[in-house]
Amino acid sequence: MPELETRAAERPPVRIALGIAYRGERYHGWQSQPGGRTVQDTLERALSEFAAQPVSTLCAGRTDTGVHALNQVVHVDAPVEREAFSWVRGTNRYLPPDIAVQWCQPVPPTFHARNSARGRRYRYLLLESPVRPAIEQAGCGWTFRPLDGAAMQAAARHLIGEHDFSSFRSSECQAASPVKTLRSLQVSRRGAYWRFDVDGSAFLHHMVRNIMGCMVAVGSGARAPDWMGEVLAARSRDAAAPTFAADGLYFVGPYYDAELAIPQHTPAMDWLP
Repeated sequence: MPELETRAAERPPVRIALGIAYRGERYHGWQSQPGGRTVQDTLERALSEFAAQPVSTLCAGRTDTGVHALNQVVHVDAPVEREAFSWVRGTNRYLPPDIAVQWCQPVPPTFHARNSARGRRYRYLLLESPVRPAIEQAGCGWTFRPLDGAAMQAAARHLIGEHDFSSFRSSECQAASPVKTLRSLQVSRRGAYWRFDVDGSAFLHHMVRNIMGCMVAVGSGARAPDWMGEVLAARSRDAAAPTFAADGLYFVGPYYDAELAIPQHTPAMDWLP
């Protein structure tokens, strides 16, 4: 028996990936802070309760205060052996209603939630209405000015490709380089709601919200579509519009090499317009 216990203790932990959905308005962003009021702190407390020992996580993309996530991916070196469905249901038992594990699956020991990602997707939901949101408060941004979709689409084209995105970078950004690749920025409308779907290699701090500030400036007619190119070329945060609200920003999630079979869809993606 002692030999079996020793071998069990020496068994390397199994790395698992988890998909997490959350609403961000009650939290000070993703990353752990001393006060403990972050998504990471809340998730790690729940995982540790379920595993009956400390569990730490590493995520695919840190989100700011007020930003939501549909499929945040984290990896964990599991200190105990459990079935995948047990990690989902067992952890959710200890989580508040606005955070939930969506799925779990084993991954190779070399898998890294952040470094293995081939890209990341964000979605911004914006209400165009003379009246501020109520039912969807904190779940969408808001503008009372009518927006021109064609103008915003023209502005978006200036951002596609590899660029220095310093003009859309927060002064608090810790990224090693401002050069990122924006693969697509799609603008669509459903009723009173505009949807902006952004796909890129990686994103700077506040990058999507700063782009949104400029998109709304163009859409409302305050700026011409070509102004977006001028902002990009300036490589200065002073050239861009103010940072837009976090309320309507959703981290849709990262994506990986196909052979990893990491889920890219969660039920909330069908719910969100």
